[in-house]
Amino acid sequence: MKLYADLPLRRARQVVGDVLVLVWVWVWIQVAGSVRDATLELAGPGRRIDASATDLAGRLRDAGDTVSGLPLVGDEVRSPFDGAGGAAEGIAGAGRDQVAAVESLAHWLGITVAVVPILLVLLLWLPGRVRFVRRATAGQRFLDARADLDLFALRAMAHQPLHVLARVDDDPAGAWRRGDADVVDRLARLELRSVGLKPPVGGARGGRVDA
Repeated sequence: MKLYADLPLRRARQVVGDVLVLVWVWVWIQVAGSVRDATLELAGPGRRIDASATDLAGRLRDAGDTVSGLPLVGDEVRSPFDGAGGAAEGIAGAGRDQVAAVESLAHWLGITVAVVPILLVLLLWLPGRVRFVRRATAGQRFLDARADLDLFALRAMAHQPLHVLARVDDDPAGAWRRGDADVVDRLARLELRSVGLKPPVGGARGGRVDA
């Protein structure tokens, strides 16, 4: 798999682009973590409510247990304490629900903050990189197999703009059919450069890639 171009300037741009994308991803992951942590701080009051209400419920129940031992009126005196303890438990439950809601919000907010900008950049950057890797890898495979450069010349005539082909020859197709080595060489170099590959030494002369 060929990840980067042979041509120095294009390779440098690709490396810089890849590094910038990685930095962009890292930055937004850090931002998402900060947003999540800041949102989780909103759960503080809920935790305090839960702790205080749970403690109050425990004390009220302990008090109810204590007064329940009083002769004759113990059960009647205990009842209000039990009721107040149940109410305090309800308040504690509300605090726990608030904490759970804040934690869920923090989780999804952090994911959203990170995913949206990262996906936007990947949608712009990734297709071009994948396209380059596929084309460059396929082209390099032909070069490594010492394939005729006629193939690259033919692809150049199919892919290159007409004004670019006109600078090579007034009739590039005719020159290609005649086997004009110089024209075939120049056409092949156009296609190779377009996919980021370095033209082989010796070009198309002789019909094969030099070792």
